[in-house]
Amino acid sequence: MRKLIVAAFTSLDGVMQAPGGPREDTSGGFAHGGWIWPFADGAGEVMGGVFERPFELLLGRRTYDIFAAYWPQVAADAPHRGLADRFNGTAKYVATHHPDALAWCHSHDLGTDVVASVRRLKLGDGPDLVTQGSSQLLHQLLATDLVDELLLLVYPIVLGCGKRLFDNGSKASTFRLEASRATPGGVVVSRYVRAGEVRTGSFE
Repeated sequence: MRKLIVAAFTSLDGVMQAPGGPREDTSGGFAHGGWIWPFADGAGEVMGGVFERPFELLLGRRTYDIFAAYWPQVAADAPHRGLADRFNGTAKYVATHHPDALAWCHSHDLGTDVVASVRRLKLGDGPDLVTQGSSQLLHQLLATDLVDELLLLVYPIVLGCGKRLFDNGSKASTFRLEASRATPGGVVVSRYVRAGEVRTGSFE
């Protein structure tokens, strides 16, 4: 059984919308696109490290379209050409209402029952499944207890509004901190693994 790993950039208040650029996702009037760049002091290397091992991607449609417009066009001499080759060469499983428009190589539609499709993928053979962006898809995965690990890069910024990693539908569960470090710019990089159900107590 393979693991499902959520790798995400978030603000202190949990916003994950449009970290990479001003035009990445302006839905809902979001005006802070590109908010990770003032803190780009090595945190990106951590995210890149996730993709050094074999992986396959789970993507929502908006993130898929952003990636499909970028990664196949990366120049041969670009510093991140190696990552582009891995993204272009691996399988991409996409939550979409328009499966006929998945032109990026090795792309597959998750079908009408996304949760059931992801469960089948996890039970099959192959490398770990990794998400990027895709907040709506993540909410479905977190609500149905399908996430095994969280790799969170938490940036020292409060955005106030925008799409968030967790919503009220997330299933109650606990995670164990496996590793954590801070970059010079204050980005806290933490890896969590599933640790079971929520336990409660009392100070009484």
